[in-house]
Amino acid sequence: MEFAVTEVPEKGRFEAHDEGGALAGVLTYQLTGPIVVYTHTEVDPAFERQGVGSALVRFAMDDARAKGRTVVPMCPFVSEWLEKHAEYESLVARNTRRVK
Repeated sequence: MEFAVTEVPEKGRFEAHDEGGALAGVLTYQLTGPIVVYTHTEVDPAFERQGVGSALVRFAMDDARAKGRTVVPMCPFVSEWLEKHAEYESLVARNTRRVK
């Protein structure tokens, strides 16, 4: 299934919707100048294990790259996802990485 991800800046989040327009998940953030902190990822239980979280994080990371932002991954899901996607390492503030 494909999910459309969009930024909703007035809510401080990215949203993923299914093909019918249902909200499948969100990734919240806080923005301070060029630094974006990804704070929480939540996927509706009906859409779990369908790639919603990954779609949200990939979109958010591509958005950060396009806007020249530094990423602070406070959300455990985002942090774990980034461990598997080294292509985004240059965007991450190294001294704020979560410790397992």
